[in-house]
Amino acid sequence: QVQLVESGGGLVQAGGSLRLSCAASGSIFTYTMGWYRQAPGKQRELVARITGGSTTEYADSVKGRFTISRDNAKNTVYLQMNSLKPEDTAVYYCNLRGSGYRGYLDVWGQGTLVTVSS
Repeated sequence: QVQLVESGGGLVQAGGSLRLSCAASGSIFTYTMGWYRQAPGKQRELVARITGGSTTEYADSVKGRFTISRDNAKNTVYLQMNSLKPEDTAVYYCNLRGSGYRGYLDVWGQGTLVTVSS
C-alpha cells in the first residue's frame, strides 16, 4: 500500500503564498494525483489534479492562482498557492487514484492545515 504525507501548510496573510508538497512512499507514475480541501462545516472539494500524462484540472475558485505539478522521480506532487484568500482556509488533502502496476488505488494523506488571515 502507498502512503502519502503532506507538508507545507501553515498560517499566511491574505495575498501571500504557500507551496504544499505530497510525498508518496512508492511510485506515483501513471496515477492521477489530486489536491482536495475541506473547510469547517463544508464538504471536501477538489482543488486541482494532474494525470499521469500531466493533464491538469482546477476548481474555478483557484484558477490562475494555484498550480499543481508532479515530479515522478521524487514521487512527489506539489501545489503552489499564490494570492491566497481567507476563503482558501481549509485542511488540504493529497490523493492518489487510478490504475497502475499496483492495480487500482485510491489513497489519501492525513491532511495539512492552511489558514489564511485577512
